[in-house]
Amino acid sequence: MQSSQKDLVVGIFVMLGLSAVAYLSLEVGGMSYSGPGGFTMTATFDEIGALTPRAPVVISGVKVGQVTSINLDDDLRAIVVLDVRPDLDLSIDTSASIRTSGLLGNQYIALEPGGEIDLIQDGESLDFTESALNLEKLIGAFIHGSDVEGE
Repeated sequence: MQSSQKDLVVGIFVMLGLSAVAYLSLEVGGMSYSGPGGFTMTATFDEIGALTPRAPVVISGVKVGQVTSINLDDDLRAIVVLDVRPDLDLSIDTSASIRTSGLLGNQYIALEPGGEIDLIQDGESLDFTESALNLEKLIGAFIHGSDVEGE
């Protein structure tokens, strides 16, 4: 094999390696291009736990969108803005809950489609939400024998 052919093979190998490192860095960092956005909806929660922007939004375990922003409303409740695929026909009684991947994994929004005929429109709010489970409150209630909500 000539020197120029060896250089070409080594160059291709290095480029493939750098491409693989760049791809893995983006995947681990949670940055990925999901294409053009769909429509947005909001959900209000009492407790969001460690939910962050860019957290996945899933239906039946399939990623259909992501959290775009998290803010507080006038009542000091968390307003979560979701961006989901435009091809989804979600009914107005769709519910959103904050779940955790595994025992101590990242949090995400799980959507449970409802049964109503009327569909949710762009910019509307989900009426049925379930806040994140606060593990510290749950353990404290178990240890002290008190109600989680009542404290």
